[in-house]
Amino acid sequence: MKKILWLGCLSYLVIGIAHIIGGSILEQIVTHYEISYADGGQWIMNQFLGFLVGVLLGPSLSTRLGKRITIVIAFSALTLAEGIYSLLPAWEWMLIIAPFAGFGFGMIESVIGALIIDLFKDQTATAMSKIETFFGLGALFIPLTAAVLIRYHIWEWSFPILTAISGITLLLWLCLSFGKDLDDKISQPSKQERAAVLHKPKYQQRALPFLILAMMFFFLYVGVEMSVSNYLPSIMIERSGLSESSAASMLSLFWAFMVVGRVFCGVLADRYGYIKYLIVSMAVAVIAFIGMVFIEQAWAQFVMIALSGLGFAGVFGIGLVYVNACLQGMTDRTTSLLVACGGVGGALFPKLTGWSMDQYNAATTITIVAALVAIMLTFMIVMMVYGGNRNLQEALPATHK
Repeated sequence: MKKILWLGCLSYLVIGIAHIIGGSILEQIVTHYEISYADGGQWIMNQFLGFLVGVLLGPSLSTRLGKRITIVIAFSALTLAEGIYSLLPAWEWMLIIAPFAGFGFGMIESVIGALIIDLFKDQTATAMSKIETFFGLGALFIPLTAAVLIRYHIWEWSFPILTAISGITLLLWLCLSFGKDLDDKISQPSKQERAAVLHKPKYQQRALPFLILAMMFFFLYVGVEMSVSNYLPSIMIERSGLSESSAASMLSLFWAFMVVGRVFCGVLADRYGYIKYLIVSMAVAVIAFIGMVFIEQAWAQFVMIALSGLGFAGVFGIGLVYVNACLQGMTDRTTSLLVACGGVGGALFPKLTGWSMDQYNAATTITIVAALVAIMLTFMIVMMVYGGNRNLQEALPATHK
Protein backbone atom coordinates (compact mmCIF):
# COMPACT_ATOMS: atom_id res chain seq x y z
CA MET A 1 0.00 0.00 0.00
CA LYS A 2 2.85 2.39 0.80
CA LYS A 3 4.41 1.74 -2.60
CA ILE A 4 1.27 2.67 -4.50
CA LEU A 5 0.80 5.77 -2.31
CA TRP A 6 4.31 6.96 -3.13
CA LEU A 7 3.80 6.30 -6.83
CA GLY A 8 0.55 8.26 -6.55
CA CYS A 9 2.59 11.07 -4.95
CA LEU A 10 5.08 11.01 -7.86
CA SER A 11 2.17 11.07 -10.33
CA TYR A 12 0.68 14.12 -8.61
CA LEU A 13 4.11 15.76 -8.70
CA VAL A 14 4.05 15.33 -12.49
CA ILE A 15 0.54 16.77 -12.90
CA GLY A 16 1.45 19.63 -10.56
CA ILE A 17 4.23 20.53 -12.99
CA ALA A 18 1.90 20.03 -15.98
CA HIS A 19 -0.77 22.31 -14.49
CA ILE A 20 1.61 25.19 -13.77
CA ILE A 21 4.23 25.00 -16.51
CA GLY A 22 2.23 27.25 -18.87
CA GLY A 23 1.95 30.08 -16.37
CA SER A 24 5.62 29.82 -15.39
CA ILE A 25 6.79 30.65 -18.92
CA LEU A 26 3.72 32.43 -20.30
CA GLU A 27 5.59 35.73 -20.72
CA GLN A 28 8.24 33.91 -22.78
CA ILE A 29 5.62 32.04 -24.84
CA VAL A 30 3.82 35.33 -25.59
CA THR A 31 7.11 36.95 -26.66
CA HIS A 32 8.41 33.96 -28.64
CA TYR A 33 5.22 33.51 -30.66
CA GLU A 34 4.38 37.26 -30.77
CA ILE A 35 0.86 36.67 -29.45
CA SER A 36 -1.44 38.42 -26.93
CA TYR A 37 -2.30 37.31 -23.39
CA ALA A 38 -5.72 36.28 -24.71
CA ASP A 39 -4.01 33.97 -27.23
CA GLY A 40 -1.95 32.51 -24.40
CA GLY A 41 -5.18 32.03 -22.48
CA GLN A 42 -6.58 30.13 -25.47
CA TRP A 43 -3.65 27.69 -25.28
CA ILE A 44 -4.29 27.15 -21.57
CA MET A 45 -8.02 26.83 -22.26
CA ASN A 46 -7.37 24.15 -24.90
CA GLN A 47 -5.37 22.17 -22.35
CA PHE A 48 -8.23 22.29 -19.89
CA LEU A 49 -10.80 21.29 -22.49
CA GLY A 50 -8.69 18.16 -22.97
CA PHE A 51 -8.46 17.92 -19.18
CA LEU A 52 -12.25 17.86 -19.02
CA VAL A 53 -12.47 15.00 -21.55
CA GLY A 54 -9.82 13.04 -19.64
CA VAL A 55 -11.61 13.49 -16.33
CA LEU A 56 -15.00 12.44 -17.73
CA LEU A 57 -13.60 9.40 -19.55
CA GLY A 58 -11.47 8.28 -16.58
CA PRO A 59 -14.16 6.37 -14.61
CA SER A 60 -15.56 4.74 -17.76
CA LEU A 61 -12.15 3.56 -19.00
CA SER A 62 -11.01 2.38 -15.57
CA THR A 63 -14.15 0.26 -15.10
CA ARG A 64 -13.61 -1.35 -18.51
CA LEU A 65 -9.82 -1.60 -18.76
CA GLY A 66 -8.71 -1.39 -15.13
CA LYS A 67 -7.12 1.56 -13.37
CA ARG A 68 -3.53 0.63 -14.23
CA ILE A 69 -4.04 0.55 -18.01
CA THR A 70 -6.08 3.76 -17.83
CA ILE A 71 -3.25 5.52 -15.97
CA VAL A 72 -0.70 4.21 -18.50
CA ILE A 73 -2.82 5.59 -21.39
CA ALA A 74 -3.04 8.96 -19.63
CA PHE A 75 0.70 9.20 -18.98
CA SER A 76 1.42 8.19 -22.59
CA ALA A 77 -0.74 11.07 -23.86
CA LEU A 78 0.90 13.56 -21.49
CA THR A 79 4.46 12.44 -22.28
CA LEU A 80 3.87 12.55 -26.05
CA ALA A 81 2.24 16.00 -25.90
CA GLU A 82 5.00 17.51 -23.75
CA GLY A 83 7.59 15.96 -26.08
CA ILE A 84 6.01 17.79 -29.02
CA TYR A 85 5.86 21.03 -26.97
CA SER A 86 9.63 20.62 -26.49
CA LEU A 87 10.11 21.15 -30.23
CA LEU A 88 8.34 24.55 -30.06
CA PRO A 89 6.30 23.91 -33.20
CA ALA A 90 4.17 26.54 -34.95
CA TRP A 91 1.56 28.18 -32.68
CA GLU A 92 -1.26 26.39 -34.50
CA TRP A 93 0.31 23.05 -33.53
CA MET A 94 0.71 24.16 -29.91
CA LEU A 95 -3.05 24.78 -29.84
CA ILE A 96 -3.78 21.40 -31.47
CA ILE A 97 -1.52 19.44 -29.10
CA ALA A 98 -2.77 21.24 -25.96
CA PRO A 99 -5.93 19.08 -25.51
CA PHE A 100 -3.84 15.90 -25.53
CA ALA A 101 -1.67 17.21 -22.70
CA GLY A 102 -4.80 18.19 -20.76
CA PHE A 103 -6.40 14.81 -21.47
CA GLY A 104 -3.38 13.12 -19.90
CA PHE A 105 -3.12 15.07 -16.67
CA GLY A 106 -6.91 15.25 -16.25
CA MET A 107 -7.32 11.50 -16.41
CA ILE A 108 -4.32 10.95 -14.12
CA GLU A 109 -5.75 13.32 -11.49
CA SER A 110 -9.24 11.84 -11.39
CA VAL A 111 -8.31 8.14 -11.58
CA ILE A 112 -5.48 8.28 -9.04
CA GLY A 113 -7.51 10.53 -6.72
CA ALA A 114 -10.42 8.05 -6.73
CA LEU A 115 -7.98 5.14 -6.29
CA ILE A 116 -6.39 6.70 -3.20
CA ILE A 117 -9.78 7.53 -1.64
CA ASP A 118 -10.89 3.91 -2.19
CA LEU A 119 -7.70 2.24 -0.93
CA PHE A 120 -7.14 4.38 2.17
CA LYS A 121 -10.63 4.47 3.66
CA ASP A 122 -9.40 4.80 7.27
CA GLN A 123 -6.82 7.53 6.51
CA THR A 124 -8.39 9.29 3.55
CA ALA A 125 -7.62 12.87 4.60
CA THR A 126 -3.99 12.05 5.42
CA ALA A 127 -3.46 10.11 2.18
CA MET A 128 -5.09 12.80 0.04
CA SER A 129 -3.14 15.57 1.76
CA LYS A 130 0.06 13.65 1.03
CA ILE A 131 -0.55 13.34 -2.72
CA GLU A 132 -1.83 16.93 -2.85
CA THR A 133 1.42 17.99 -1.13
CA PHE A 134 3.34 16.45 -4.01
CA PHE A 135 1.07 18.25 -6.49
CA GLY A 136 2.12 21.41 -4.70
CA LEU A 137 5.80 20.40 -4.83
CA GLY A 138 5.48 19.97 -8.60
CA ALA A 139 3.76 23.34 -8.89
CA LEU A 140 6.54 24.84 -6.72
CA PHE A 141 9.37 23.11 -8.61
CA ILE A 142 8.55 24.30 -12.11
CA PRO A 143 8.37 28.09 -11.44
CA LEU A 144 11.68 27.91 -9.55
CA THR A 145 13.23 25.91 -12.36
CA ALA A 146 11.69 28.23 -14.96
CA ALA A 147 13.09 31.29 -13.14
CA VAL A 148 16.62 29.83 -13.42
CA LEU A 149 16.11 28.82 -17.05
CA ILE A 150 14.71 32.26 -17.89
CA ARG A 151 17.71 33.94 -16.30
CA TYR A 152 20.03 31.89 -18.53
CA HIS A 153 17.79 32.37 -21.60
CA ILE A 154 16.99 28.66 -21.96
CA TRP A 155 13.34 28.74 -20.77
CA GLU A 156 12.34 26.29 -23.55
CA TRP A 157 14.04 23.48 -21.55
CA SER A 158 11.03 23.51 -19.21
CA PHE A 159 9.11 21.21 -21.57
CA PRO A 160 11.85 18.53 -21.96
CA ILE A 161 12.21 18.38 -18.16
CA LEU A 162 8.49 17.58 -17.78
CA THR A 163 8.67 15.10 -20.67
CA ALA A 164 11.47 13.18 -18.93
CA ILE A 165 9.77 13.06 -15.50
CA SER A 166 6.45 12.02 -17.06
CA GLY A 167 8.17 9.30 -19.10
CA ILE A 168 9.89 7.86 -16.00
CA THR A 169 6.58 7.78 -14.10
CA LEU A 170 4.93 6.05 -17.08
CA LEU A 171 7.59 3.30 -16.96
CA LEU A 172 7.04 2.83 -13.21
CA TRP A 173 3.28 2.35 -13.69
CA LEU A 174 4.04 -0.17 -16.43
CA CYS A 175 6.66 -2.20 -14.57
CA LEU A 176 6.32 -1.78 -10.80
CA SER A 177 4.65 -4.54 -8.75
CA PHE A 178 2.55 -3.70 -5.66
CA GLY A 179 1.93 -7.29 -4.58
CA LYS A 180 -0.34 -9.83 -6.26
CA ASP A 181 -3.63 -8.78 -4.61
CA LEU A 182 -3.16 -5.08 -5.25
CA ASP A 183 -1.82 -5.69 -8.77
CA ASP A 184 -4.96 -7.68 -9.57
CA LYS A 185 -7.20 -5.03 -8.03
CA ILE A 186 -5.80 -2.14 -10.08
CA SER A 187 -5.19 -4.12 -13.27
CA GLN A 188 -8.62 -5.66 -13.70
CA PRO A 189 -12.01 -4.13 -12.96
CA SER A 190 -13.86 -5.89 -10.14
CA LYS A 191 -17.26 -7.57 -10.57
CA GLN A 192 -18.83 -4.61 -8.78
CA GLU A 193 -17.18 -2.18 -11.21
CA ARG A 194 -18.34 -4.22 -14.21
CA ALA A 195 -21.85 -4.30 -12.78
CA ALA A 196 -21.72 -0.54 -12.27
CA VAL A 197 -21.18 -0.07 -16.00
CA LEU A 198 -24.54 -1.75 -16.66
CA HIS A 199 -26.41 -0.55 -13.56
CA LYS A 200 -25.07 2.86 -12.62
CA PRO A 201 -25.96 3.85 -9.05
CA LYS A 202 -27.83 7.15 -8.77
CA TYR A 203 -27.58 10.05 -6.39
CA GLN A 204 -30.38 10.38 -3.86
CA GLN A 205 -32.78 13.24 -4.63
CA ARG A 206 -31.90 15.00 -1.37
CA ALA A 207 -28.17 14.85 -2.25
CA LEU A 208 -28.55 16.82 -5.50
CA PRO A 209 -28.60 20.40 -4.04
CA PHE A 210 -25.44 19.59 -2.06
CA LEU A 211 -23.79 18.06 -5.15
CA ILE A 212 -24.67 21.11 -7.31
CA LEU A 213 -23.20 23.46 -4.69
CA ALA A 214 -20.04 21.34 -4.54
CA MET A 215 -19.77 21.38 -8.36
CA MET A 216 -20.07 25.19 -8.41
CA PHE A 217 -17.47 25.50 -5.67
CA PHE A 218 -14.92 23.30 -7.49
CA PHE A 219 -15.65 25.13 -10.75
CA LEU A 220 -14.70 28.43 -9.11
CA TYR A 221 -11.82 27.07 -7.06
CA VAL A 222 -9.84 25.49 -9.91
CA GLY A 223 -10.64 28.42 -12.19
CA VAL A 224 -9.21 30.88 -9.65
CA GLU A 225 -6.22 28.67 -8.82
CA MET A 226 -5.31 28.29 -12.49
CA SER A 227 -5.79 32.01 -13.15
CA VAL A 228 -3.47 32.86 -10.27
CA SER A 229 -0.97 30.18 -11.32
CA ASN A 230 -0.86 31.36 -14.94
CA TYR A 231 -1.08 35.14 -14.51
CA LEU A 232 0.46 35.92 -11.12
CA PRO A 233 3.93 36.61 -12.65
CA SER A 234 2.39 38.98 -15.22
CA ILE A 235 0.31 40.70 -12.50
CA MET A 236 3.42 41.18 -10.33
CA ILE A 237 5.43 42.59 -13.25
CA GLU A 238 2.74 45.22 -13.87
CA ARG A 239 1.90 46.09 -10.26
CA SER A 240 5.31 45.83 -8.58
CA GLY A 241 7.76 46.32 -11.46
CA LEU A 242 9.57 43.02 -10.86
CA SER A 243 11.83 41.43 -13.46
CA GLU A 244 10.51 38.38 -15.34
CA SER A 245 12.64 35.91 -13.36
CA SER A 246 11.71 37.52 -10.01
CA ALA A 247 8.02 37.51 -10.95
CA ALA A 248 8.22 33.79 -11.80
CA SER A 249 9.70 33.27 -8.32
CA MET A 250 6.57 34.85 -6.80
CA LEU A 251 4.57 31.97 -8.22
CA SER A 252 6.95 29.68 -6.35
CA LEU A 253 6.24 31.64 -3.15
CA PHE A 254 2.51 30.98 -3.63
CA TRP A 255 3.11 27.25 -4.14
CA ALA A 256 5.71 27.03 -1.36
CA PHE A 257 3.06 28.03 1.16
CA MET A 258 0.58 25.71 -0.55
CA VAL A 259 3.05 22.88 0.12
CA VAL A 260 3.58 23.94 3.75
CA GLY A 261 -0.17 24.01 4.30
CA ARG A 262 -0.68 20.63 2.64
CA VAL A 263 1.89 18.97 4.88
CA PHE A 264 -0.38 19.70 7.86
CA CYS A 265 -3.86 19.91 6.34
CA GLY A 266 -4.67 16.19 6.68
CA VAL A 267 -3.76 16.15 10.38
CA LEU A 268 -5.67 19.39 11.04
CA ALA A 269 -8.75 18.21 9.14
CA ASP A 270 -8.78 14.89 11.03
CA ARG A 271 -8.37 16.65 14.38
CA TYR A 272 -10.80 19.56 13.99
CA GLY A 273 -13.14 18.20 11.31
CA TYR A 274 -13.44 18.85 7.60
CA ILE A 275 -15.97 21.68 7.98
CA LYS A 276 -13.95 23.80 10.43
CA TYR A 277 -10.76 23.30 8.44
CA LEU A 278 -12.33 24.30 5.13
CA ILE A 279 -14.17 27.35 6.46
CA VAL A 280 -11.08 28.74 8.22
CA SER A 281 -8.89 28.08 5.15
CA MET A 282 -11.27 29.84 2.79
CA ALA A 283 -11.63 32.80 5.19
CA VAL A 284 -7.83 33.20 5.19
CA ALA A 285 -7.81 33.09 1.37
CA VAL A 286 -10.51 35.79 1.17
CA ILE A 287 -8.51 38.08 3.49
CA ALA A 288 -5.35 37.51 1.43
CA PHE A 289 -6.89 38.27 -1.96
CA ILE A 290 -8.71 41.35 -0.67
CA GLY A 291 -5.36 42.46 0.73
CA MET A 292 -3.79 42.12 -2.73
CA VAL A 293 -6.43 44.51 -4.11
CA PHE A 294 -5.77 47.34 -1.64
CA ILE A 295 -2.05 46.92 -0.87
CA GLU A 296 0.46 47.83 -3.59
CA GLN A 297 3.80 47.73 -1.75
CA ALA A 298 5.92 44.82 -3.00
CA TRP A 299 6.75 43.42 0.47
CA ALA A 300 3.08 43.47 1.50
CA GLN A 301 2.10 41.78 -1.78
CA PHE A 302 4.58 39.01 -0.94
CA VAL A 303 2.89 38.51 2.44
CA MET A 304 -0.56 38.35 0.84
CA ILE A 305 0.67 35.87 -1.81
CA ALA A 306 2.09 33.63 0.95
CA LEU A 307 -1.14 33.90 2.95
CA SER A 308 -3.26 33.05 -0.11
CA GLY A 309 -1.18 29.92 -0.73
CA LEU A 310 -1.60 28.89 2.90
CA GLY A 311 -5.36 29.45 2.70
CA PHE A 312 -5.79 27.49 -0.53
CA ALA A 313 -3.45 24.69 0.58
CA GLY A 314 -5.87 21.93 1.53
CA VAL A 315 -9.09 23.20 -0.01
CA PHE A 316 -9.07 20.91 -3.06
CA GLY A 317 -7.95 17.67 -1.38
CA ILE A 318 -9.92 18.01 1.86
CA GLY A 319 -12.89 19.33 -0.11
CA LEU A 320 -12.89 16.16 -2.23
CA VAL A 321 -12.70 13.99 0.89
CA TYR A 322 -15.54 15.94 2.57
CA VAL A 323 -17.89 15.73 -0.42
CA ASN A 324 -17.20 12.01 -0.85
CA ALA A 325 -17.88 11.48 2.87
CA CYS A 326 -21.32 13.08 2.35
CA LEU A 327 -21.98 11.05 -0.84
CA GLN A 328 -20.68 7.62 0.12
CA GLY A 329 -20.68 4.77 -2.39
CA MET A 330 -20.19 7.11 -5.37
CA THR A 331 -16.45 7.77 -5.11
CA ASP A 332 -15.42 7.31 -8.76
CA ARG A 333 -18.34 9.29 -10.15
CA THR A 334 -18.24 12.08 -7.55
CA THR A 335 -14.47 12.53 -7.82
CA SER A 336 -14.66 12.58 -11.62
CA LEU A 337 -17.59 15.01 -11.60
CA LEU A 338 -15.95 17.48 -9.22
CA VAL A 339 -12.58 17.34 -10.97
CA ALA A 340 -14.43 17.80 -14.29
CA CYS A 341 -16.18 20.92 -12.95
CA GLY A 342 -12.78 22.14 -11.85
CA GLY A 343 -11.53 21.44 -15.37
CA VAL A 344 -14.27 23.61 -16.87
CA GLY A 345 -13.28 26.42 -14.51
CA GLY A 346 -9.62 25.84 -15.34
CA ALA A 347 -10.46 26.10 -19.04
CA LEU A 348 -12.64 29.21 -18.89
CA PHE A 349 -11.08 31.42 -16.22
CA PRO A 350 -7.52 31.73 -17.61
CA LYS A 351 -9.07 32.79 -20.93
CA LEU A 352 -11.19 35.41 -19.15
CA THR A 353 -8.22 36.49 -17.03
CA GLY A 354 -6.10 36.95 -20.15
CA TRP A 355 -8.88 39.05 -21.68
CA SER A 356 -9.06 41.17 -18.51
CA MET A 357 -5.28 41.72 -18.57
CA ASP A 358 -5.45 42.83 -22.22
CA GLN A 359 -8.54 45.05 -21.94
CA TYR A 360 -8.05 46.54 -18.47
CA ASN A 361 -5.07 46.09 -16.12
CA ALA A 362 -3.63 43.95 -13.34
CA ALA A 363 -5.47 45.90 -10.61
CA THR A 364 -8.86 45.19 -12.19
CA THR A 365 -7.93 41.55 -12.74
CA ILE A 366 -6.92 40.91 -9.12
CA THR A 367 -10.13 42.67 -7.94
CA ILE A 368 -12.18 40.21 -10.02
CA VAL A 369 -10.21 37.30 -8.56
CA ALA A 370 -10.81 38.54 -4.99
CA ALA A 371 -14.57 38.81 -5.67
CA LEU A 372 -14.63 35.23 -6.97
CA VAL A 373 -12.83 33.95 -3.85
CA ALA A 374 -15.46 35.67 -1.66
CA ILE A 375 -18.22 33.99 -3.71
CA MET A 376 -16.47 30.65 -3.18
CA LEU A 377 -16.58 31.11 0.57
CA THR A 378 -20.31 31.83 0.34
CA PHE A 379 -20.94 28.64 -1.66
CA MET A 380 -18.93 26.63 0.84
CA ILE A 381 -20.88 27.94 3.84
CA VAL A 382 -24.24 27.18 2.18
CA MET A 383 -23.01 23.73 1.13
CA MET A 384 -21.91 22.85 4.65
CA VAL A 385 -25.08 24.17 6.26
CA TYR A 386 -27.05 21.89 3.95
CA GLY A 387 -24.78 18.83 4.08
CA GLY A 388 -23.33 18.97 7.57
CA ASN A 389 -21.59 15.72 8.48
CA ARG A 390 -24.35 13.48 7.09
CA ASN A 391 -24.16 10.78 4.45
CA LEU A 392 -26.76 12.13 2.04
CA GLN A 393 -26.76 8.85 0.12
CA GLU A 394 -28.02 6.93 3.13
CA ALA A 395 -31.60 5.78 2.72
CA LEU A 396 -34.12 7.68 4.81
CA PRO A 397 -35.93 5.59 7.44
CA ALA A 398 -39.36 4.41 6.33
CA THR A 399 -42.32 6.35 7.75
CA HIS A 400 -45.35 4.55 9.14
CA LYS A 401 -48.84 5.88 9.14
